[in-house]
Amino acid sequence: MSLPTLLYTRRFLPLFLTQFMGAFNDNLLKNALVMLVTYRIATAYGENPQMLVTVAAGLFILPFFLFSATAGQLADKYDRAKITRVIKVVEIVIMVCASVGFYLENVWLLLVSLFCMGVHSTFFGPIKYALLPQHLHDQELLSGNAYIESGTFLAILLGTIAGGLLILQNHGITILSAVLILTAILGYVSSRFIPAATAPEPALRINYNLFQETWRMIGFGRKNGRVFRCIIGISWFWLVGATFLAQFPTYAKDVLHADETVVTLFLTVFSVGIGIGSMLCNKLLRGQIQSTYVPLAALGIAVFTFDLYSASHYVPQVVGLLNAWEFLANAKGLHILADLLLVAICAGVYIVPLYAIMQHDSEAIHRARIIAANNVMNALFMVLSAVGTLIMLSLSFTIPQIFLTIAMGSAIAAIYICMLLPDALLRSLARIVLKCCYRVEVKGMEHYKAAGERVLIIANHTSFLDAAVIAAFLPDKITFAINTTIARNWWMKPLLLWVDAFPLDPTNPRQLNH
Repeated sequence: MSLPTLLYTRRFLPLFLTQFMGAFNDNLLKNALVMLVTYRIATAYGENPQMLVTVAAGLFILPFFLFSATAGQLADKYDRAKITRVIKVVEIVIMVCASVGFYLENVWLLLVSLFCMGVHSTFFGPIKYALLPQHLHDQELLSGNAYIESGTFLAILLGTIAGGLLILQNHGITILSAVLILTAILGYVSSRFIPAATAPEPALRINYNLFQETWRMIGFGRKNGRVFRCIIGISWFWLVGATFLAQFPTYAKDVLHADETVVTLFLTVFSVGIGIGSMLCNKLLRGQIQSTYVPLAALGIAVFTFDLYSASHYVPQVVGLLNAWEFLANAKGLHILADLLLVAICAGVYIVPLYAIMQHDSEAIHRARIIAANNVMNALFMVLSAVGTLIMLSLSFTIPQIFLTIAMGSAIAAIYICMLLPDALLRSLARIVLKCCYRVEVKGMEHYKAAGERVLIIANHTSFLDAAVIAAFLPDKITFAINTTIARNWWMKPLLLWVDAFPLDPTNPRQLNH
């Protein structure tokens, strides 16, 4: 099913809209609070704005550690569509309280509201990702995740920009409050159309010992090595993303000598890049749940982040701060912007199949709890990002040097992924070469899937390219029967390390019995 067709189905559209509204409200509230604290409340009451902003960020992440275990259990025990509607009703109440906090400029009520939105996100997270494989077919799962990731980053972008623009304007608090409450109501309305989702384990007994249950949830993920590697890979994505998003303001002002319009430009390019990468991944894989392009995308993140570090050393000194138009008029500005876009595109290609594999390969009875464990790991990695950044800044690291550290870490992660998935790296490179040089198109893949698990494939024509085409474009790792004479050639030995091969002597009929 194509992306537009999937978007119009009741199985997906209400969930997409509900997720979009929630992510928008999260970031609208969070950034409005940060701007209000930084420019008005902290000054009026003599508070340290950096301290309050840090507390706000910590309060939003804290619920993922405290309540993910309970959230995962509830999502496996009860109908997920019904739980979603309850969560959305609670969001309306939270937004009313936040509006009162904005009107009174009461920082403590606002911080409590932000913490409650963190709780809201904690409980909704396992539900949305568990609903995707429950309502979508396998061939739609990659498309669904591509839309969810694109929509999430677009919502983050719009919420962040709107929060900063509205809160300090005349009558901004009134408009902001109306938007917060209206968005929450629309989120509830859309949740009413999510189809029923039968609970996979209604007899589950809720364990409220969060430490014990969190460790138990992580254990569910570790039972399946492929799922757990996806969790670690997804968490690394959020560490990299959190580092970039947190450093954009300081990077723009102190390194590039640019104003807040350039920060908005960076946020826009980064979010759009994630969306492009997500959609590109679905196009490349054609709905197949595979990790084919994950190693190549991880390498791309490392390479383009390193290039961003290098480009940041040659920024011209200017008087005053550059606005977005002046920044774009400079060749170096375009270079930096291109690096950010390419990092984000690679990140989109990288993250979508990992989410799809995690959902598809998780046991249905434990799926929501495994996703909750993923949320805990994501939050932990984001905290590590913040702590690591603070340590580096205290050691007098510059922002470009922080990006260099991210590039080095991404390179190590990419090498590790390539070692785990060497066939995926070769397959992705082979697909690119074959499509560019020979314009290979695959038709009739549904027949291969319908043939079952034990399939014998015989090439129509005999050539050395047949094996490359089959290995590159079929979704599974194929075992090749290779002529023993050819297998002894020096140029074949390196290739045999990367594929499953069975040397076969055509002059010895007995070998056919194997």
